[in-house]
Amino acid sequence: MWRGRDFRRLWVGQTASQLGEHTTLIVLPLFAVLTLNTGAGQLGLLRAVGQAPLLLLPLFVGAWVDRWRTRTVMVVTDAGRALTLGAAAVAGLLGWLGPPALLVVAFVVGALSVFFDVAYQASLVRLVGRGRLLQGNSALEASRSAAQIGGPALGGALVSLLSAPIAAASSALLFALSFLSIRRIRRTESIPERSERPPRVWRRIREGLRFVVGDTSLRTVCLASAAFQFSLAAMMTVYLLFLTRELHLSGTTVGLALAATGPGALLAARMPSRFGYGPVLVSAAALGDGVFLCVPALHGSSAVTVPALLVINFVFGTAGQLVNVTVMAVRQAATPDGMQGRAAATITFVGMGTAPLGSLLGGFLAMEWGLRTSLLVTAAGMMSSPVVMALSPLARLGRVLPALAGRAGGPRSS
Repeated sequence: MWRGRDFRRLWVGQTASQLGEHTTLIVLPLFAVLTLNTGAGQLGLLRAVGQAPLLLLPLFVGAWVDRWRTRTVMVVTDAGRALTLGAAAVAGLLGWLGPPALLVVAFVVGALSVFFDVAYQASLVRLVGRGRLLQGNSALEASRSAAQIGGPALGGALVSLLSAPIAAASSALLFALSFLSIRRIRRTESIPERSERPPRVWRRIREGLRFVVGDTSLRTVCLASAAFQFSLAAMMTVYLLFLTRELHLSGTTVGLALAATGPGALLAARMPSRFGYGPVLVSAAALGDGVFLCVPALHGSSAVTVPALLVINFVFGTAGQLVNVTVMAVRQAATPDGMQGRAAATITFVGMGTAPLGSLLGGFLAMEWGLRTSLLVTAAGMMSSPVVMALSPLARLGRVLPALAGRAGGPRSS
């Protein structure tokens, strides 16, 4: 099954999409900092605008995705992101890619990414089935890890050596590749049947919210994700400024430092079944989040700081992949097929929806407290996530996930 053509097409498409997304995430902020010389507040605003769709759209997207084929949603959003970044590349070459245009591009790409990510998270259950969720997530997370390595490094190098428009064009090509690959998937999805009079979108959103809030594990995932994403967004705003202005690193070096990752996705295929899902989640989150407390202590030349940054980001990347794969397996196993999109969207809304506020806070703290102090405070804030998980029943999940009671389409919509 894992060697089937459709799974390979999904894998290739997801890898290209993630590579394009991670390239774009470094291209836009670096262009703002290095080319437009934006300050901390402006950078925080740019990041917040790009993350705003995570707060505004997920609940509506989840209710919509549960009634459509995920392949169609992913194909359309890939095409949209390719066209948007292609237009940005042309505008940049013509000298029109100023701060207002960057804000528009960041918002549009962020909005389309919400559609893609919610559909992608629901696609694995529909296209592959529940029997190998952990293995499937591990394979796809491994490709995401490769994107994390290549995306920042490619984006930083292109911005430094060529230009931001060329970097944007490279992201557009990657989204086009994802479009072509996912479009070729032929397997019929097992989506819930549509009634003649489907429930209103608000009713479907409420069903998703009630389902997640009513499940202890999913409720904890929401709270832990919200704490982590808020602190991470604040920390990353300060971190980008700290690397370029405090440590005086080039765009290429910043991309290299952010690209460091590790074998977390591969470990996720084995560790939960050996040590238990709960212990793996808590320990990996504590290790990955805690390692960033070392960053504010860095001083000196790049010959010293860059290797240290690579080690720190390697540990953070390895632990983060392990947490991501394990959490996704828990969420997919606990959710009926007809609720997959809404459950993913609800968790995205509660968790990732705090990111815009975190980005704004990071910019404010950098202006008021300075880069080094702000970095220490925001890095310490990320430790709230493993604490939330450690104090919840999620930490006591064993080697086998509880069986799903009733796999039908979730709550009835009569």
